[in-house]
Amino acid sequence: MASNDAMKKLELLGKSMVSEVKKGEGPTFETTLRTKSNTIFDEAVGCLRTGDKKEVRKFLSVAQARTFMQTVAIANKTRQFLKEDLHTSIRGLFYQLKFSLGEDIDEDLFTEQSESNGLIEDLEVALKIKREDLHLTTDRKGFVAGPMTILDRFGGDETIIDLEKQGRSGWSIPSDVDNGMEITKLDADYVLVVEKDALWQRLNEDKFWKKENCILVTPKGQSTRGTRRLLRKLADRKLPVYCLMDCDAWGWYIYWTIKTGSMNLAYLGRDFAVPEAKFLGVTMSDIEEFSFLDKLTIKAKEVDVKRAEEMLGYPWINRHKDWVHELKLVLKTKKKIEQDALQGERLTFVGEYINNKIKKKEWLS
Repeated sequence: MASNDAMKKLELLGKSMVSEVKKGEGPTFETTLRTKSNTIFDEAVGCLRTGDKKEVRKFLSVAQARTFMQTVAIANKTRQFLKEDLHTSIRGLFYQLKFSLGEDIDEDLFTEQSESNGLIEDLEVALKIKREDLHLTTDRKGFVAGPMTILDRFGGDETIIDLEKQGRSGWSIPSDVDNGMEITKLDADYVLVVEKDALWQRLNEDKFWKKENCILVTPKGQSTRGTRRLLRKLADRKLPVYCLMDCDAWGWYIYWTIKTGSMNLAYLGRDFAVPEAKFLGVTMSDIEEFSFLDKLTIKAKEVDVKRAEEMLGYPWINRHKDWVHELKLVLKTKKKIEQDALQGERLTFVGEYINNKIKKKEWLS
């Protein structure tokens, strides 16, 4: 979304409140409830999204006046960021507003960042906008290498970024991959998401992305907003998205967050989810084909067992027989496998494993 579009939405919100005041009414702010009870799995698109339950906040309400005032303050401040064409973090926004009631008033507008964070999300869902469109940034963590070129317009400059020439470090995925950023060249056959940075470095050293003509991505654990949004954009380019994760509670969670989205970002729906994603591994069934893995399993922790049981109860997961089989194997054996185990036989085996899985279409949907 262009900055002027975000500006228009903020101004329409303000004009609506002013109109209510002119009519002799108290100004209101309506947003969609971001609760577990109002989060549903949308069968049509294959991801989590918020339901239709709404919440209306009123300025002329003792219980809601403070929250209403805080929401308006955030909207006004982000409008200022857009006018000045400046960016800051959600932490920076918190400090911009913390003391804004004035030096002579013995009360802060915000006492904890958790207050402002939640209200930023309320604005996102109410205005059907992303915080990045409001010039608010979040943490960066993921890295990419592969046959893709990006035009980055930022700080008054235009920079061409060739992801084939980023050396051992790769390209660091920014918080915002939409505004001022354009994919100008993309020649890959698919996207490979590798959970751990260490294994990503192993594949990058082998120039796996060059040999197999793919985009090599690591979220370095749980995916950030920028990484998830980039994966969605690549999937929209009709590239298959394959994921290589640990066979444990954390690996499963990272994969399903990429695939169906998460509870806390359900209000952004498909924009931050990739229902097309496939789980390459590692899996407990790999032991049947690669016997050396049997000696490299680890005892499953209580959290792994509990997570497997929970996943078997999710209707969007237990409909897949292959996932039910894998999860039941974990419950039966009380074991798990990390993706690092693929290096147990020889370091270059990882690439062979990935190619074999894709060629034979041995993945979990």
